[in-house]
Amino acid sequence: MKISFFHLMPYRFLPPDFDTRYRSVWVDVPHALYDPAKTRDLYHEYLDELEFAEQVGFDGLCVNEHHNNAYGLMPSPNLMAATLTRRTSRAALVVLGNSLAAYNPPLRVAEEFAMLDLLSGGRLVAGFPVGTSMDMNFAYGIDPATLRARYFEAHDLVLQAWTRPEVFAFNGKYTQVRYVNIWPQPLQKPHPPVWIPGGGSLETWEWTARQDYVYCYLSYYGYKRGKVTMDGFWNAIARLGVDDNPYRAGFLQLVCVADSDADAEREYFPHVDYFYQKCLHVWEGFAEAPGYRTLKTLQAGVRPQVGAQARKIRQSLDWPKYLEQGYVIAGGPETVREQLLQCIRTLRVGHLMVLLQIGSMPRELTLRNTELFATKVLPHLRHVWPGYVDRWWPAAAGGNGR
Repeated sequence: MKISFFHLMPYRFLPPDFDTRYRSVWVDVPHALYDPAKTRDLYHEYLDELEFAEQVGFDGLCVNEHHNNAYGLMPSPNLMAATLTRRTSRAALVVLGNSLAAYNPPLRVAEEFAMLDLLSGGRLVAGFPVGTSMDMNFAYGIDPATLRARYFEAHDLVLQAWTRPEVFAFNGKYTQVRYVNIWPQPLQKPHPPVWIPGGGSLETWEWTARQDYVYCYLSYYGYKRGKVTMDGFWNAIARLGVDDNPYRAGFLQLVCVADSDADAEREYFPHVDYFYQKCLHVWEGFAEAPGYRTLKTLQAGVRPQVGAQARKIRQSLDWPKYLEQGYVIAGGPETVREQLLQCIRTLRVGHLMVLLQIGSMPRELTLRNTELFATKVLPHLRHVWPGYVDRWWPAAAGGNGR
């Protein structure tokens, strides 16, 4: 198993009445709620947490891209990853990722990822998400009808820029470049491992399998609901005749570790509730622009994780329901170990990403959660998939091999 520390870098100072008084945490959240001095401190606090995660034994450190929001303060995950290259030496830097369609030209992604790979000594994992509708369609104004076509074209340009030995011209529908000749080139050959973060699009499953990439399901509704999506992915793998190596898949799970099950509720519930009730408070009109989801995915009944319907479900949640429905795995170390092993095996994932800083969780509690997980839980997850080789992990990063 590879276990990575995933950070959203949320703004944890939203007012108590935010979800009833304001329309959305994404796209049009008011500047009046924002304090730049607090954000400066948050960035350093969050970087400390990521660096600490490497120190206590995590295999990877995950950062990600979002815009116009208080849910995640990383419009440029590459800046955070670049900072981490100088203060870490072993963990993979998993950038999930750069939203390819947002870059004009997409060569910028090829260049910056190459720089990160070099700065880190070949520890980069390159994530290529399509991006949420809030980020791409509303914050960045990309036409939802062209978003996926732009994404696939951008992907092809980046991969060619990394692997073609000669200077070449690229003439796409959305990008035309006469001289593609990026300097520098990435250290890893033929290119850094590619992971595709997804929310359940059927086409993403098949495309990821054909490209031989890792599919990462970034679900905030937990492993029990996540089983439907991951079953769909593995069914697609079987239809295509691709091997069922569990390292083809990754999953994100919220985790809270305490000394006992009873302590977990007292210590963590306010912060988990902040995350679900405030950080995921997205207005229905922003949740999914018409044309964002493909027809095939809509026909399959895949629903967005944010918006009115999702909000209605979340508003009924209390601590027992968060646990019973699998939104959060929480409790003493033994409880967390048992449930995470169930999660890993039932979803058949070789890359587990854990969210240990959740919502309004302060630094001290985050570090304690991280250390308890690293010392009491992580060692028990290592050898779930004996006999399988992880071909999607940087050779220079820790945790290589079987």
